Parts: sequence; structure tokens; C-alpha cells
Amino acid sequence: MTEFVPLAEQVHAELRALGATLAVAESLTGGLLAARLVDVPGASATFRGSVTAYATELKAELLGVDEGLLAVHGPVHPVVARQMAEGVRRLLGATYGLSTTGVAGPEPQDGQPVGTVHLGLAGPGGTLVSSPRLSGDRATIRRKAAQGALELFLTHAAPAGNPAGSR
Repeated sequence: MTEFVPLAEQVHAELRALGATLAVAESLTGGLLAARLVDVPGASATFRGSVTAYATELKAELLGVDEGLLAVHGPVHPVVARQMAEGVRRLLGATYGLSTTGVAGPEPQDGQPVGTVHLGLAGPGGTLVSSPRLSGDRATIRRKAAQGALELFLTHAAPAGNPAGSR
């Protein structure tokens, strides 16, 4: 029987295999993604750090998200997720950047319904965004978004031909 390996452990194993590092920028998940990553023993070998930019203005000030974009579309937008991932990668000097932004509820935000989520992955080969539609209560949406970000990395970071891949 194959032993279940948690996603965060798989991410660190893949980073080690690539000789790469990871940084995360979180809004929606509020540090949950970073917490999952640092729960893994030896995480310091591949995890550079995180920025939890919950306030909209911090996305621009710390991560370089375009202020005009934020003014027009708000913080829940696929391009915001893209710029957050690129910004944290640059800011923390990582090979890869992962980001989360969205609406966990219980109320809609800036015209976006609860469950709207955008996840960004920036790497040596470019940046991509995934926009899953999630359901559940606030805690469930946040947990699913953190899991989705880890899955996004595992699906797209390493294989040849993927936009954020390095091989």
C-alpha cells in the first residue's frame, strides 16, 4: 500500500529535485498556505518566506500590484493574482512565487460572489493563473484555496512545456 504524502511535502520534494525555492503571497488564505508549507520538517531548505497582504493597498506597496488595476477591479481579479505571484517571487528572491486572492465570505466583495478564487504561479518560464470556483463556508474555501495553490504548483511548476516550468 502506497503511503499518503501530504501536498506540502510533495511540493518541498519537487523543489528539492529542481534545486528551487518558493515564496508565497497570500490574501484570501491569510497565512494558511505558508503555515502548511512550514509544517513540513526541513522546509527552510526550499521555502523563502511569505507576505500576507490582506489590505488592498499592501498588494501595491509590498508586491507591486498595479494601483490602477486595484482601483478599477479590486483585489479579487486574475491579474492581481498574477502580479502578486510575480511580486513575491521578485521581493523574496525565490525561483517560484505562489499567490492567493479571492472571496471567502460570508458576504460578496467588490461585486465578486463568495467562492471566487484566483491562484497565481510565477516561475522561470512565466506566470499562469488558475481561477477555481469554490464552495463551502469561509474556513472551507480558505482551506480549499491553499490546497489548490499547492496543486497548481505540483501540476505546472516542473513538467516540460508548462508556462511556469523550469525544465
